[in-house]
Amino acid sequence: MFTAAVRVRVDAPSSHRTQPDSKADLHPFRRRLSSALLVALILVVCAPVSFARADGIGSDTDVHVAQTLGGRELTVTIRRVGPVLGPLHVDVVTHRGDAPGTLRLSATAPGATTNSGDVVLGARPGIYSTTLNVDRPGPWELLVDDGTTVARIPFLVPARVTPPWKKASDYGFFAAGALLIVSLAVTLRSRRSWVALVPATVMVIALAVAVTGAVLSAYSPPPPQPGHDLDPTIENIRNPYARIAANSVTPTDYSRPPVNLSVSTTSHGGATTLQLSMIDSATGRPVDDLLIHHGALIHLIVVSPSGGMFHLHPVRVAPGQYEVGLKQVERGTYAMAAEVARRGGGIQLLRASVVAGAPLASTAPAPAAPSPGQINSTVAPAGSPSTIRARFGDSADVQPWLGMTGHMMVVGPLSDAPDVGKAAVAAPIWSHAHAMVPATPGSAGGQPDESVARYGPEIDFTYTFALPGRYKVWVQAERDYTILTASTEVEVPQS
Repeated sequence: MFTAAVRVRVDAPSSHRTQPDSKADLHPFRRRLSSALLVALILVVCAPVSFARADGIGSDTDVHVAQTLGGRELTVTIRRVGPVLGPLHVDVVTHRGDAPGTLRLSATAPGATTNSGDVVLGARPGIYSTTLNVDRPGPWELLVDDGTTVARIPFLVPARVTPPWKKASDYGFFAAGALLIVSLAVTLRSRRSWVALVPATVMVIALAVAVTGAVLSAYSPPPPQPGHDLDPTIENIRNPYARIAANSVTPTDYSRPPVNLSVSTTSHGGATTLQLSMIDSATGRPVDDLLIHHGALIHLIVVSPSGGMFHLHPVRVAPGQYEVGLKQVERGTYAMAAEVARRGGGIQLLRASVVAGAPLASTAPAPAAPSPGQINSTVAPAGSPSTIRARFGDSADVQPWLGMTGHMMVVGPLSDAPDVGKAAVAAPIWSHAHAMVPATPGSAGGQPDESVARYGPEIDFTYTFALPGRYKVWVQAERDYTILTASTEVEVPQS
């Protein structure tokens, strides 16, 4: 009896303790796992997803392009083109001396519907507008037709692009949130603790992917930009990140060879047209990848036989082919320099010259017209900075032209030849300097357009003449929609 009683006392408590110990081990684990999942829920809900923003391909600014078309000096402004397709607002700025008339504007792209509209230019200089439509992203052309010549201006319509790191971040946070709910449900309903670890582990992995994608987004390399690094196509505009994967296998060199310039002339009715051919120096093919640089595809500086200067902006009429009219008032040599920026080739200054008719006769020069501005210069010896100050009017009403308050052209040293154009051909130095304006958000390159008249009247330049000798200097500015040109000569002493 005593032995049996002992057995009951020993065995009964032992069998009575076994079941409660298993439950006691499970409940603390559930509490700890539930607490961890609640913390994860707070992290997912409060995760700063907003810093993972989508990148756009196109610039969120206006596009300003100067065009010397049919005797008019126009500024064509394509207002902001975003990834949301719809109306395309186009402004045409005329200047004093431009003839009234009608321009036919058309937006066209391969395989897209061409949309056209008319802009009626009045006798008063200013801004004239129309609205076109674009129906898809990709490379487009704006055609400007004055009835004689059709200028073709390339521009891009960007696509809404989601970077891969943002996709990883968004999908990761979404998956983590969904798995979190699953983990909580499994934890509360399942009696087997290891079952809840499966969705919880996958949730942690998804959360790690999301956080990593969001945090490292600032260090992700930008994709090659169509239109700037690459020739734009519909495919690379919609998916520019495909090139990053290709470059990781075979790196791409985006540099391109220099451009050669060939100039010819045609005359009709006393007017001369300069025909410019842009040729690739390596392949000999037409160059059709010029970028809009300082508000124009080409800045053409022409020096006439009598020393006059023309700042023109040839229009693109075909791939690699540009034209501009030149009012021929004298005979002799016309020296010129074309400033261009090529995709992958940088900024280049291309020199050329043409002879219009017979050499310049040695006759007395015509009386000079009154200068619209005054130039005062403090010329230092060659190799040292000089100060050149131009003044246009007496009030602060200078307007930005080509994004600048002033432009200065310098040619020299010049010989004493009577044909200044011929002397300019041999001049070793051609320079094009600018007086910048403060950046203002909301316009091309953050700069104000020609509707703003609040600068000047004095415009200062700091310039270093590299060689001693005689130089021709021209300064241009805009007031009351009038392009004004002041000129002077300076003698630079030996250092």
